[in-house]
Amino acid sequence: MPNQQDMLSSEDTSDTSENTIAFQGELGAYSHMACRAVYPDMHVLPCPSFEDALAAVQKGNAKLAMIPIENSTAGRVADIHILLPGSGLFIIGEHFETIRHCLLATHNADDTTLKRVTSHVQALGQCRKNLRAMGLVREPFADTAGSARYVADLGDNTIAGIASELAAEVYDLKIIKRDLQDEGNNTTRFVVLSQEALHQDTYNDSVMTSFTFEVRNIPAALYKALGGFATNSVNMTKLESYYESDSFKVSEFYADIEGHEGMENVARAMEELRFHTKHVNLLGTYPIARKRSKY
Repeated sequence: MPNQQDMLSSEDTSDTSENTIAFQGELGAYSHMACRAVYPDMHVLPCPSFEDALAAVQKGNAKLAMIPIENSTAGRVADIHILLPGSGLFIIGEHFETIRHCLLATHNADDTTLKRVTSHVQALGQCRKNLRAMGLVREPFADTAGSARYVADLGDNTIAGIASELAAEVYDLKIIKRDLQDEGNNTTRFVVLSQEALHQDTYNDSVMTSFTFEVRNIPAALYKALGGFATNSVNMTKLESYYESDSFKVSEFYADIEGHEGMENVARAMEELRFHTKHVNLLGTYPIARKRSKY
């Protein structure tokens, strides 16, 4: 069961902000578990939204923020790609957290009483097949741990939440089913954000660099922009498009590459990228997570 003393509110971080990490969600959330896995000695600052977690770092109420960016089953976490470029924060690390969802309900509930289930939209998506088989109506909630707290407070044996086993302990709920996720290797990738980027002297060549960019509205723009990574033998591990505004005319792209701009081949590739794009936003260079090779 988590130590409630390591949780801070936004009002009491003045003397401990240098040893505080913010996350979106409530005590017992998977983001909280990721914080404890990577920074077990830091205080945690739960925040209602991703914007609030980023703002905690921007305002100096927290040193770091732990933010989920993608899941192996459900894909990209909504809004994160849009929020990061304008945050003024830098990615300084990544962490892969194995997700083991539990179906949680009141102690007088069972498979026959349940009619609805609530949780974060990502968790609902990760358990979609199993929930359909159980015939449960899905209701999105702000976060997984919050849904567990809601179910506990409601005291209704017709509704369940999807959250961690830790959340079941925190909110005194019954575990109806363990390993509810559709995929056995359900993993969420988190990034660690800071006001200051890592200095090049602090890392070696085993690093990732993340950035976003917008291509020019001309034929073969993306092909030209990315050609330098191929010709300079730079490994691009992720490329994803998204729309930043209501318009469908211009796509933004998020990318991860291996290496950093202090390396000649990466510098040449990035120079060519900038030549063929409207803008490039560097999000950070950071050590490759030790677990990355497993996924």
